[in-house]
Amino acid sequence: MSKGAETKEAIIREALKTASVEGIDGLTIGNLATKLKMSKSGLFAHFGSKEALQEAVMDTAARRFLDAVWVPAKAEPRGLPRLRALYRNWQEWMLHNPDLPGGCVLTSAATALDDKPGPVRDRLVSMQKEWQATIAKAIELAVREGHFRADLDCEQFAFELNGILLNLTFHQRLLRDRQAAERCSTAFEALVGRAASRTAQAA
Repeated sequence: MSKGAETKEAIIREALKTASVEGIDGLTIGNLATKLKMSKSGLFAHFGSKEALQEAVMDTAARRFLDAVWVPAKAEPRGLPRLRALYRNWQEWMLHNPDLPGGCVLTSAATALDDKPGPVRDRLVSMQKEWQATIAKAIELAVREGHFRADLDCEQFAFELNGILLNLTFHQRLLRDRQAAERCSTAFEALVGRAASRTAQAA
């Protein structure tokens, strides 16, 4: 890796931590340069603008999320086993991620950017829609495998699953609810139970 690439990687690592704790809006060329003991011009040379830095951070967070959550889940058998692995990995990402001391950057960015039009918001929306489509596809495979009933609304299931994991963050991080993970798992199992086919219920 070239020195320039190493420097950029170090910038991204620090930027991820900053965005995790202070939010994506708290990420600026100025405060990041101070943390890294770099000149603003030196940091600006790597990204060119605050928006480009924010997008680079979200892209990196998304890649790490997929590597931790989706890639290992894909190694599981299609259908419910894969969906369960996706859920477990996702919960682990939300609860135990030392590289993101303030929590998931993409989750906090959704709140910070929801009413702020622009390229950074557009990038986040695109990421989230792709992820929702990925979840829905995994659910559709569970239907095809006979694990879920044929008339299941897969998009509704994906909507509720996303809500369960977002609620985990709310209860665990804000309310300091020690039962947050357990409640989250209970909600997931209830969701799976409502979606199960008669054959799966019998089994």
